[in-house]
Amino acid sequence: MSVFYFLVIVFAILVAYAGFESTLRLIAYLDIKYRYQIIKIQMWFMKKRLERQLNLPTKDWNDFVKDMEKNNV
Repeated sequence: MSVFYFLVIVFAILVAYAGFESTLRLIAYLDIKYRYQIIKIQMWFMKKRLERQLNLPTKDWNDFVKDMEKNNV
């Protein structure tokens, strides 16, 4: 119950400081960021499943790092 009161107080402070419209924009922005992170995780799992289905070799990160150092990237 104390978490609910904390959120209400934070919301009230945000409304008092920035106004109602700006607070709703902030909440919408945070919602979009959260949904995007979920999609990125789903894409990672889809990538792994596709690599497994196509029998692609696993990446050797040591070779990748050596190539990056050789190209001075």
